[in-house]
Amino acid sequence: MAKLYFRYGAMGSGKTIDLLKVAYNYEERGQKVLIFAPAIDNRYGVGKITTRVGLQRDAKILDKSFNIYEYIKNMNQKIDCILVDESNFLTKKQVTELSDVVDFLNIPVICYGLRADFKQNFFEGSHHLMEIADKIEEIKTICECGAKATVNMRFVDGKAVTQGEQVLIGGNESYKAVCRKCYKRYINYSPK
Repeated sequence: MAKLYFRYGAMGSGKTIDLLKVAYNYEERGQKVLIFAPAIDNRYGVGKITTRVGLQRDAKILDKSFNIYEYIKNMNQKIDCILVDESNFLTKKQVTELSDVVDFLNIPVICYGLRADFKQNFFEGSHHLMEIADKIEEIKTICECGAKATVNMRFVDGKAVTQGEQVLIGGNESYKAVCRKCYKRYINYSPK
């Protein structure tokens, strides 16, 4: 029985390298994977999935209007697994379409992404995945203090910020994964 998986973690936790490992494992056994990446993530080129260690692979591009279920249903080839990078950028409708792929086409779907933004708010795709995924798994990384990192702290000109648009595509130059306590330290938070 196919399932919808959501594997989330802070930036730098190895989500994309895990996705590429899963793709390799399927393909090594002669099975076909279909990999999706959102058009908005253009750090290394649109339709490119790239890890921090430099591994890269092409992916089918998703924009907000792309109907995932219809695309897969109308394919003329057997797909054994669907992998989605940066699933936090999916719409709620697209997450539902992925659940339809699982439920009606019996294809497992594994989504990788951030749980929350730099303000500690859900992304639309992540929120709906947390609501409906069959299995939710955390991919862990550590904060500079050694604790588990759970927050993607945004920096502008070397200073931690808590204001701005939810989406700012970037990597190490703009974000650092930190624990909640260090997040509060960076923003000079104190209990009221």
